[in-house]
Amino acid sequence: MKHSIQLLLLLPAVLILSSCGGGAPQKGGAPGDQVKEFKVLELQPRVAVLNTDYPASVQGQENIEIRPRVDGYVEKIYVDEGSVVKKGQLLFKINAPQYEQEVRTATASIKSAEAEVSSANMAVNKVKPLVEKDIVSKYELESAQYTYQAKVAALAQAKAALSNARTNLGYTSVTSPVNGVVGAIPFRLGSLVSGNNAEPLTTVSSIGNVYAYFAFNEKLLLNFSKEGEGSSLAQKLAKLPEVSLLLSDGTLYELKGRIQTITGQINTATGSANVRATFPNPKGLIRSGASATVRIPNEIKEGLLIPQSATYELQDKRFAVVVDKDGKTRGVAITVLQNTAGNFYVIQDGLKAGDRIVLEGVATLKDGTPIKATAASAESVYADLK
Repeated sequence: MKHSIQLLLLLPAVLILSSCGGGAPQKGGAPGDQVKEFKVLELQPRVAVLNTDYPASVQGQENIEIRPRVDGYVEKIYVDEGSVVKKGQLLFKINAPQYEQEVRTATASIKSAEAEVSSANMAVNKVKPLVEKDIVSKYELESAQYTYQAKVAALAQAKAALSNARTNLGYTSVTSPVNGVVGAIPFRLGSLVSGNNAEPLTTVSSIGNVYAYFAFNEKLLLNFSKEGEGSSLAQKLAKLPEVSLLLSDGTLYELKGRIQTITGQINTATGSANVRATFPNPKGLIRSGASATVRIPNEIKEGLLIPQSATYELQDKRFAVVVDKDGKTRGVAITVLQNTAGNFYVIQDGLKAGDRIVLEGVATLKDGTPIKATAASAESVYADLK
């Protein structure tokens, strides 16, 4: 009985030893206690250009509504939607016969007035020698001269009426005021049109240059006003670098543009100010109404750049993880340059040159965690940096 009890007490120990392979415990402890390997990067100042992208809408330099200046029916349409037209090119013909009648009436009035002027002039010439011979009084001559002057004024008035009639008749031929592209044409042949129509006959967009409109938020506008080179807004804008345009298909437009204006008033609904960049468009590739993206380069001369994947957010703060000389981790709150686009942040505060940062899995590391630091190649980390 006594031997049976001893055997039962020894049985758990035998099972434990057998589960461990019957040998001594392995070096390094349980797998959960093993030191994990992480890639780290030693920060050094770098020169780089970071791009900031802004959604933009594109408008032609001139979007001119073509409206009739006389009432009438659309008699002819000489262009189609999307046609490229030149300044002065005929677009529409409006049938308004009343203006042709006004020209004929004014022309006849001129002939009548010219005849009356000639008659009055003859009367003056007839009375003048009689006055000189004291046959009639000077009153008769003055009366004839006044009549002549009235007839001359009537002739001038008739000529002005003819000029107005011809101008109105000219309005029946609608031409393009600029070089550009024809927009939608809502009216068709026979449509009654007038200057009071809600819709224009069409719109001609001048696209030799195009405007890209986008927005700066209040903070960006304030930073620009404080830090931009120059004392005036015009000088600050002139110092800005050329900007690029990304088209709707993601391709980069071949020509550069410049920021020319920033509105002086902040939109209270959006908290932003409108900005306008101008791009040359000699081939007419960009059409008015298109959507695009304005890309503004930001040159960093001596900056600490950290991959965005090497940071994490906690309670509205951004953190990076540094590795000390003992190989242990420590979370550090950092401040980054606002609105930096792409895959990198520019450090403003929290890190310094020579700090070693963990590149991946930073959100899972607690302070004081020992890691096996493997140095990552700076060239590979910053390969996408232009």
